[in-house]
Amino acid sequence: MICFLGEYEATVDTKNRFLLPGGLKKQFPEGENKFVVSRGFEKCLSLYPMKTWEGMVERLSKLNDFDPKVRQFKLIFLGGATEVELDGAGRMLLPASLKEYAGLNKDIILASDIDKIKIWDAAKYKQFFEEVSADAFSSLAMEVGGKL
Repeated sequence: MICFLGEYEATVDTKNRFLLPGGLKKQFPEGENKFVVSRGFEKCLSLYPMKTWEGMVERLSKLNDFDPKVRQFKLIFLGGATEVELDGAGRMLLPASLKEYAGLNKDIILASDIDKIKIWDAAKYKQFFEEVSADAFSSLAMEVGGKL
């Protein structure tokens, strides 16, 4: 299983590309250069290695399409999903519609999330952590920790 670690800063150029940081790139399986980027839950983007994405699609394909909530979720989650590839210089292109959805500006943060990478606007990422107090984080850990 893939398990990414760390937070990495990157810069989006005028052509909506960013250079995948070396510290993150070396965590990908050998030869991995194709990914899927989709909408994330916190107005960020989620970047999935192809193997992880294929597992996600397999699980989603088993959901009941007669359930309106399933259809709504799949529309939002899969609707903008786009295959992206690293170019020869190690850059990745962000689809304009997804970049707009996440409100990404020039400075971004690539944050590890076990088997995927979250792509955040740097200012929004910083704000997210500024709004969480130590007590709130502790309470959240207790609540979520009981579900492990």
